[in-house]
This record gives sequence, C-alpha cells and structure tokens, in this order.
Amino acid sequence: MAEQYLSQTQQLSQRQILAPMLRHSLEMLQVPMLELQTLVQNELQQNPTLEEELTDSNDRLEVEPISDDKDDAAPEGDFDERFEALAKLDDEYRDNFQQSRSASSYTSDDAARRQFFLDSLSKPESLQEHLLVQLQYANLSAEDLQLGEFLLGNINDDGYMTASIEELVETTGYTEADILRMLAHIQEFDPVGVAARDLRECLILQLHRLGAGDSLAARIVRDHLMALASHKYAEIGRAQKVAPEEVQAAAQFIATLEPKPGRAFESTATTYVLAEVIVARNEGKYVVTLNNEQIPHLHISRHYRQLMADKSTSREVKDFIRQKIQAGEFLIKSIGQRQQTISRIADEIVKVQEDFLDHGVSRLRPLTMAEIADKLGIHETTVSRAIANKYMQTPRGTFEMKYFFTPGFKTEDGSQVSNKTIKDQIVHLVQQEDSTNPLSDQRMVELLRQSGTKVARRTVAKYREELKILPSHMRRSL
Repeated sequence: MAEQYLSQTQQLSQRQILAPMLRHSLEMLQVPMLELQTLVQNELQQNPTLEEELTDSNDRLEVEPISDDKDDAAPEGDFDERFEALAKLDDEYRDNFQQSRSASSYTSDDAARRQFFLDSLSKPESLQEHLLVQLQYANLSAEDLQLGEFLLGNINDDGYMTASIEELVETTGYTEADILRMLAHIQEFDPVGVAARDLRECLILQLHRLGAGDSLAARIVRDHLMALASHKYAEIGRAQKVAPEEVQAAAQFIATLEPKPGRAFESTATTYVLAEVIVARNEGKYVVTLNNEQIPHLHISRHYRQLMADKSTSREVKDFIRQKIQAGEFLIKSIGQRQQTISRIADEIVKVQEDFLDHGVSRLRPLTMAEIADKLGIHETTVSRAIANKYMQTPRGTFEMKYFFTPGFKTEDGSQVSNKTIKDQIVHLVQQEDSTNPLSDQRMVELLRQSGTKVARRTVAKYREELKILPSHMRRSL
C-alpha cells in the first residue's frame, strides 16, 4: 500500500476577476433610472463629500466625468493636482448653477401642496377586510366568530378557499359539520361566489344566487365543465338531450359569471417607469435625447477642499477625505459613462427602426444585440445590461428598449420582418376570421405566404400560444 502524505505545491494560473469598481460601474449601467436615484441617494448618505442640492452654488463644485485616459487608481501624488482641477470648475459653472436654481425653484407652498396630495391618498379595501366586516355584523357567537375568522384567513386573493375540509378539521380541531356550516354561511357573503373550493362550486354559487340553480347552465357546469371549456356543444347537447343551440346560449350565459370573485378587490398599484430616452421628430429627422433631468446632479463640496488645505487637519482626516473624493469621482464617471452608452445604443436603434417610427409595428425590423455591439465596438453583454429595464419614449408610444430587439424572417422580396410583425398579423387574421369557421394554423401559414411572409406552421402555433389565442376548434362558435 502506497504511503499517504500531505504536501504543498505552487501553481501559476490566470483568471479574470471583476474588480469591485468595475462591478460597481456595471451595476450603474444595468439599473433603471428609479433604482439609480435610490442608489445615488444611498451613496450621498455614505459619502459626505458628495452633494446634490444646489441651494447655495458658492458651496458646490460640479465634477465632470474623468476621461478614460486617466487611471482610476492614480497615486496619491496626483490627487492634489486633480483636486485643484476640480476646484477650477466651480468658477466656470457658477452661472449655470444660478440659472438652474432659478429655473427649478421649489417653494414651501409647493412642498405643502405635495404633502396635502400624499395625505389625501386613500387605501382601497382588500377582500379580507371586506369579508371581515360582513362577518362581524353576522350576529355570530364568539366561537363561530373565531372559526369564521380562521376560514377567512384561508381565502386567497381570487376568493377561493386554499385549504381542504380535512386540513381545516385537523388544523382547527372543529368538526367537519361545524366547518361546513360556517363555510356555507361565508359563501352567502359578497362578492357572490366567494369561499368556493373550485371553479365549479364558484359558478354554481353564482347561479343559485341568480335563481338559476336548476337551469341547463347549472347542469352543464355541474356535469360537463371540461367539455364546455373545449366548446364541445354537440357532445353536451346529446348528454343533456337538448339542441346544440341551447347549449351555446347557456354557455354564453355562463360566460357572464365571474370566475374570480376577488378580482374586484385586486390591488391596482401602478408600476411607474421613467423613459431614459426621448425620441422626437425635428425638421424631418428623429432626434434622440436623454432624460437627464431625472439623473441626480452630484458635486464635490468645497468645504472638504478647505479641510484638505488646512494645515491643522490631521493626516487621518485627509486620508479619509481623499478616499471619499476619489469614490465620488468614480461615481460621477460611472454615471457619465452610463448615459453615454445608453445614448449611443439609442441612436443606433432609431437608425434601424425609422420605418417603425413612421408606420408602426408592421414595419418593425429585426434587430439583435450583436449587431448593435458590432457597430459600437462594445461587448454584446454591455448592450444587454444597458437596455435592461430601460424605456424609450417615441412618437409611437413608450416602449421598453428590448422591444426593438427581435429575430425576424425573410419575405419573398428579400426584406426582413420582425417576429412582432408576424404576431401582429396573426392577431389581425384571428380578429377578421369567421367565428363559425375559424382559421387553422395551416390556413394562417397560407395567408401569411400570400402576403409575402414565409413561416412554418409550428412557428405560427408557437406565436399563437404566446398570444394566448385558442386553437381553431376551441374558437369555433355555432
């Protein structure tokens, strides 16, 4: 048996590791504008040398992005020279600061109006709150009230019970009869159909409330719900011994019921976005501008220059100030590079998509990130980061920047069309079809080919599913 022993060896290898400052720069490029504002606010709290407010331009010093030919890790001997250069910018931009301040003054009256608006916002009532109020006015015993509150806690936002009767019996210790009795009581609450255990029970509850508990519609829901979902009207008619036309009429009535009783109480919180890029037509040409008004304007406070020049300032304090100013300098450089990269990419997008801006989605051209990266001499991942969660405001509306990057197909005349254009054509075909004889996927392929677009049937089927369009046999009506 060979002898086992421990030993140490040296091995030389090369690995690519992102430096912390480079990771920070990539983060700046990727975050959308609203998150960038938060990120900058956090930096302002941690770095006392950085300031944003321009309440007194004499105490502010704007820092331009450092040019790429300067080393971010410059030796300390270069710091004083760089700091002096920064100080000179104060005199050059002082007039601009004053103009900016006067143009965007924010008075105490403005602050009062804003606070009044925020205080006036009301919170909508949730489904749970709505049910709890009804439970409290139901004149129940303390024990039933406790059980009712527990059952309400198992109703999801759509209005359905999320726990089975067996689970509730095991969890609460109440008998099955008690739980079913209280559940039936809650099912009488508003909205109609609430506390159902599945879709079938939800629809039945609504039909009973409408006085149609013994109707053909109720029998269809109770016994043929899956066949109804597949529009198998003839099969249901044979089972119920009625004409298919009667089944279709009942299906139309069922379609008016609410499959999600809690929908009316869904949170309607709006997701806000800010357009990073604004595209406008000027003298026959599309002009790209950045929404720099929303980007925080950072400055280095002159107070810290005075501390650096003060001989009584200790070396530890000077080292701290030097470190913070260099960090602030890098932050401003990162923001400047971020804006420049987004602007260059937006310019190229507009050059490619001019037909879309003129005529709409039917003229959207296929475009890949690799094409933009090659034109700008940057990496494809840089393009991906730069357009992530960024929005572009155009005369056609506001779009996410990645909207303009789509694969495409070659038409009969050799031109390229985007897959979004194909999807738009499929939607148009379905909207114009005869509901009694809907278009099959193969028929859509033939119609698209007639318009000059050659596409495979499986591609049409894939796009139809992405558009949430049912197959032809499920779109057919009698």
